[in-house]
Amino acid sequence: MFRVLVSDKIAKEGLAPLLESGQVEVVEQNVNDAPDLDTYDALLVRSATKVTEDVMDRMPKLKIIGRAGVGVDNIDVAAATRRGIIVVNAPDGNTIATAEHTFALMLAMVRKLCLANASMRRGEWNRSAFMGNELYGKTLGIIGFGRIGQEVAKRARAFEMNVLAYSRSLTPERAAQVGAKASSLEEILATADIITVHTPVTPETKGLLGEENLKKTKPGVMIINAARGGIVDEEALKRLLDSGHLAAAALDVYTQEPPADFQLMQMEQVTATPHIAASTKEAQLKVAHLVAEEVLAFAQGQPVKNKVN
Repeated sequence: MFRVLVSDKIAKEGLAPLLESGQVEVVEQNVNDAPDLDTYDALLVRSATKVTEDVMDRMPKLKIIGRAGVGVDNIDVAAATRRGIIVVNAPDGNTIATAEHTFALMLAMVRKLCLANASMRRGEWNRSAFMGNELYGKTLGIIGFGRIGQEVAKRARAFEMNVLAYSRSLTPERAAQVGAKASSLEEILATADIITVHTPVTPETKGLLGEENLKKTKPGVMIINAARGGIVDEEALKRLLDSGHLAAAALDVYTQEPPADFQLMQMEQVTATPHIAASTKEAQLKVAHLVAEEVLAFAQGQPVKNKVN
């Protein structure tokens, strides 16, 4: 019997393809507590479990690792590849949730909703303190134009924003399909009123919005990062917020999670959430279901669709 260890908490509905197949045995137990790691063929995780080289060494029968989500930062993919272990994820499952959260951050940031809410909770009525901005007519620069970037663009057009999009492989035709204009990174930095990033963390994108590029932005720009920590240099972000060059920032992801220092998140110009862009009931079920289907296909000798190695 093909055995699957589910190390993180995943709803039964998400695991349904495996639980209902009758072809695999599913055990739900944290990988650090399971006594018989040498008997499992597959490991299914979310973001909490760290799938290190040591974990793989203790699972000699392991053939496939499923990540119920998009990012595989918590999995040593190189070590898995060396061992011939397939790593699969669910790249489509979080798309809508993350795009919607990006817009929630954008609206909260431009209308100072979190500050206004905190003031009301203190029993204050201070309308003049929370003058905001409209999104209508503003220019949104989207850096990274994959699934999530395109969904953000669609929503921005509904708000009648001007949308500039940058990605190395982006064509004018593909950008136009969702109402955006294919642009250079330099054009976005120089002209956008709001910049949001939607790229993975790679050697090329790490620190992409650092001191040098942030200084190229026009005064009063607002920055959003709901993609991956490290794309925006947080120290540079804080300095440019302090100087007044940047008007505001909205963050859901951080270089270190949880952050060792919350000074940036405590600034009035910053709207912050604790990496919850994908945390909707719908998204969590969807990513679990997609990965469960992938693991089941593998167990049945069929090809998998979303291999990352």
